[in-house]
Amino acid sequence: MTVETELKEWGNSLAIIIPAEKAKELKLKKGDKVEVDIVAKKRIEAFGICKGAKPFKEEKESHKEF
Repeated sequence: MTVETELKEWGNSLAIIIPAEKAKELKLKKGDKVEVDIVAKKRIEAFGICKGAKPFKEEKESHKEF
């Protein structure tokens, strides 16, 4: 199961919060041990209409006709 969540500060550490509906679905309770796969998503720093845009791949131009 995949859940996207935001990292929060907890003292000098970082923490994640498992949404209540997912915890209920998985029947998780305080003290249960879970395994977490961490996949960092790239943050895009942008402004205006580009804000929140997905990363792009630069295409090399081909000028074979010249």
